[in-house]
Amino acid sequence: MALNVFTLVHVIISLAGILAGLVVLGGWLAGKHFRSLTAFFLATTALTSLTGFFFPFKGFTPAYAVGGISAVLLAVAVYAYYGRKLSGRWQTAYLVTAALALYLNFFVLVAQLFARLPALNALAPTQAEPAFAVTQGLVFFGFLILGGLAVRSISAVRD
Repeated sequence: MALNVFTLVHVIISLAGILAGLVVLGGWLAGKHFRSLTAFFLATTALTSLTGFFFPFKGFTPAYAVGGISAVLLAVAVYAYYGRKLSGRWQTAYLVTAALALYLNFFVLVAQLFARLPALNALAPTQAEPAFAVTQGLVFFGFLILGGLAVRSISAVRD
């Protein structure tokens, strides 16, 4: 498969995982559980991490670190969801690890947008500029708040 086709497939899988993950997270916040969409989210997010390792290797980069961390988080999320059936504190473990994996996927999306969209790239050509840091900070705190609310909402139901 040509690299440009592989990249397109990787991006489509990643965007599908992000969209599904946002819907799943929204469901948890609303007290709804979407089993099929959760499976799709976990699978596409895992595939995003996996396919990321098949790009040409040019030395260890932050992308490899993010992919590795995401893979570990997803392994815990899948075990909590399917292996432990969200019993007891495994529900919290699932929510935290799934939300973190979704955040990392979104983090990479923002980085890619700054690298590829001329208007954003002009604001942060090296991704060391304040515009990039502020955007990533807002994304981080947004996911921190949403993840925290999701954990809190299921904790209130469980306690």
